[in-house]
Amino acid sequence: MDELRPQDPARIGAYRLVARLGAGGMGQVFLGRSPGGRLVAVKVIRDEISDHPEAMARFRREVATVRTVRSAWTAQLVDASLDAPPYWLATEYVAGPTLRQAVEESGPFPPGGTVRLAAALAEGLAAVHAHGVTHRDLKPQNVILAPQGPQLIDFGIARGLDQTVLTREGMASGTPGFAAPEVVRHNEAGPAGDVFALGATLAYTATGRPPYGTG
Repeated sequence: MDELRPQDPARIGAYRLVARLGAGGMGQVFLGRSPGGRLVAVKVIRDEISDHPEAMARFRREVATVRTVRSAWTAQLVDASLDAPPYWLATEYVAGPTLRQAVEESGPFPPGGTVRLAAALAEGLAAVHAHGVTHRDLKPQNVILAPQGPQLIDFGIARGLDQTVLTREGMASGTPGFAAPEVVRHNEAGPAGDVFALGATLAYTATGRPPYGTG
């Protein structure tokens, strides 16, 4: 969590922004506070990509996905604005380090901790799949170790099993080193690809290094 920068907005919708939580390919994520004091994570789409139809289609799909998936293992959608810029969505704020941060700071998990995490993430992934959604980018950065249990975050490239692929021709979704071979080679993402990414994530958890190196 970082302090706001001078160029950052003071408010988004009804939420007063109080800190920066991180950034991704599509936008910046802020910590916001509602008028009643509720903390939320506000993801704001970058101005430079808001005019791209493909990027906006992906963002709208992310909002629809987070709205659809109701699970104890995912942050719930609180609010969103899709009609005019700035485009944003707000989810409940989940406190805690990412799995990657925890491993980088404290080293690999012991066997018992890895097994418990495996059980929790498998249950969470099963809940996501039960809603007809594939995450498509499961990795240590997208797991938050919250007090109530691990949370799956960032459904920016998630896809319903009956939805078309938005990724450009010749490009694959997911993250190299965690994406399944069929995703990297053919952009064929399904529940099995999520399970592959779960295995790669758990290998990282147990060893402290990416299972396929850093190349």
